[in-house]
Amino acid sequence: MGRGDLTDEEWAVLEPLLPKERKPGRPPVRPRRGLIDGIRFRVRTGVPWGDVPIEYGPWGRIYDLFRRWQRDGIWRRIFTRLQSLADAKGAITWDLSVDSTVCCAHQHAAGARKQGDLQEEPPGGVFTEP
Repeated sequence: MGRGDLTDEEWAVLEPLLPKERKPGRPPVRPRRGLIDGIRFRVRTGVPWGDVPIEYGPWGRIYDLFRRWQRDGIWRRIFTRLQSLADAKGAITWDLSVDSTVCCAHQHAAGARKQGDLQEEPPGGVFTEP
């Protein structure tokens, strides 16, 4: 088990939230726990998919699982369910903060023409040599 991999306690909470296998029959070659740890490794470190360590499984299989679940909305459902479980335990504080940030444009961005050759005067002013 790697440093950032799921602990047994975390896996016990997560496993019931995962979708059931659709295909009956032969069990998968790689358990989903390893593939999910591979996905978590990639997201945590930011490495390319091809650089995920082989101990998590083939990177193509890890990527396929990630994308399939992303397209099907499974990650969002898992997140929502984990969030509701944490909220029920009181582990989340719902503080609301309102920010009144002001965004200003640069002075040259206000009303300038799109094509520089149509300006009456160059930005630095008119300069003539004596």
